[in-house]
Amino acid sequence: MDLRAELLKSIWYAFTALDVEKSGKVSKSQLKVLSHNLYTVLCIPHDPVALEEHFRDDDDGPVSSQGYMPYLNKYILDKVEEGAFVKENFDELCWTLTAKKNYKPDRNGNSIISHQDAFKLWCLFNFLSEDKYPLVMVPDEVEYLLKKICTAMNVELNSCELDDYLSQEPQAQGGLTVWQFLDMVNSGRFLRGIEQEAVSMAVEEVYQEVIEDVLKQGYLWKRGQLRRNWSERWFTLKPSVLSYYMSEERKEKKGSITLDKHCCVEVLPDRDGKRCMFCVKTSSRTYEMSASDTRQRQEWTLAIQTAIRLQAEGKKSLHKDLKQKRREQREQREQRKAAKEEETQRLKQLQEEKERKLQELELLKEAQRQAEILLQEEEQRRRQQHEEMQRTLEIQLREAEQARASMQAEMVLKEAEAERQRKRILELEDMQERLQEALQQEVKARQDEESVRYAQARLLAEEEEKLKQLMKLKEEQEEYIIKTQREKQVLKQEMENKNKCLEEAQKQLEEVRVNRQRVDQDVMVAQRKLRQASTNVKHWNVQMNRLMHPIGPGDKRTNVSGGGFAGYQPLLSQRESSLKLRQKVEDKGSDPMRDNSKENVSNGGNSGMPSSPDADTMATEPTN
Repeated sequence: MDLRAELLKSIWYAFTALDVEKSGKVSKSQLKVLSHNLYTVLCIPHDPVALEEHFRDDDDGPVSSQGYMPYLNKYILDKVEEGAFVKENFDELCWTLTAKKNYKPDRNGNSIISHQDAFKLWCLFNFLSEDKYPLVMVPDEVEYLLKKICTAMNVELNSCELDDYLSQEPQAQGGLTVWQFLDMVNSGRFLRGIEQEAVSMAVEEVYQEVIEDVLKQGYLWKRGQLRRNWSERWFTLKPSVLSYYMSEERKEKKGSITLDKHCCVEVLPDRDGKRCMFCVKTSSRTYEMSASDTRQRQEWTLAIQTAIRLQAEGKKSLHKDLKQKRREQREQREQRKAAKEEETQRLKQLQEEKERKLQELELLKEAQRQAEILLQEEEQRRRQQHEEMQRTLEIQLREAEQARASMQAEMVLKEAEAERQRKRILELEDMQERLQEALQQEVKARQDEESVRYAQARLLAEEEEKLKQLMKLKEEQEEYIIKTQREKQVLKQEMENKNKCLEEAQKQLEEVRVNRQRVDQDVMVAQRKLRQASTNVKHWNVQMNRLMHPIGPGDKRTNVSGGGFAGYQPLLSQRESSLKLRQKVEDKGSDPMRDNSKENVSNGGNSGMPSSPDADTMATEPTN
């Protein structure tokens, strides 16, 4: 802690004491008086011009601590020189300002400590308090200070009672303010049954040790340099100097020994009637001294060695160094505590994570078992469906022989697709075996706590990916099954349509055959009628010829065969053409145009039939 920080702590108490309204601001007139007093106690030359310029009254309103700090740093603290002023006077000024407002001893006079002791405890508090505002002293430092005071009185501090007091005060968990600390000491809770004078002596001893850096003090015998006689002196040891006085009041200083890193202390043997002797060797002189007993000699030699060590290390105060070490130890303890809590929390999280992973693993195992059952059921159902489909296809193939060629090509494709599906099923089974092996490896790897995280993360990632692939393959299989069923329905519909068409064609063929038989019968009837008609025509022709040419006596029968009725010749030619047409129809009996032939024959027969009446009429005309 440097001098500026020490001075700022006391000035902070003085500034807050002037802040009556607790608004964080102080009037300029009060700050002007405070600054003037600081100039005086710090032995700084007054600068009335800067003081009046900074605190002139034309700028209304009080000044906050931030507004006062630039002036305090520039015109006061920057000019302070260590050793040029008495720090106790400076502390008394600040204590007087703040105690008047904040320190409230027992009005009945039952206080354990006096006003002067309260001032010294206030100084000790400022020295041991944290470098944060508002100033507080952590519980460890409170215990340290109370132990120092109790040790000076040869009394043991009751640490349990102190812990109970701090636990009962919620505000004391983060640290005590100086007024809480003074009230705690005045309550007599830790100094019960001890006289005020003993407390004052203990506070004074601790104050000298901590504030004034007195490492040790007491009476020693010293040997003179010139007359070589022994004189009893009151010695006061500080880190840089060992001073000696006529008495313990330290009013008449007889001399001092400057200590540096080149000095040393040695134990001397008893001689000249003096015992417990030791000497302090400097670069210029050797000082011989004698203690009252061996214990005092050992304490003095250790204290002087400590002072020499501080000088060698470049440190000015033992207790500043000890305070810094305690602070570092507290910080390390807090860090270890925080690290331990963090480690505990991390272990707790790891345990929770481990339990969660185990639960997830159990869920995954259960899901895998369910998936295996579903997969087996799906495989069995798929095989049954496949067998049923094969039987159905075989039946359909036997029934649909005409469409067998096209169906065989489609069945080849279906078999190839089924082979691919079987390969996929084999891949899924292989994947399932690999998953089981991975799970077994994961269970074995769980014995090592460090590798469990990585193995679990990797296996879970692989399981998730493979489950995704399994679900994807399952979806593809379901889509394929649906597609196969649809194609089966389409093929079945096509087969039904083809069967219907075939049945209709067969029915039409049967109808054609029946119609053909009926037409053949009609043609045969027509042929019979035609032959009968031809016979009749020939007969009537002969008769007509006979009737048209009667045989006279003495006539020659010429042109009998070629003669006939001239008007009957077209009828004969027409009948001959009908006969030729009928002959052609008989030659083309298997032709699909038999209906037209039948119609022509019928027309021919009908056209020939009326010729008989005509012939009859023509034959009968001559008779008439």
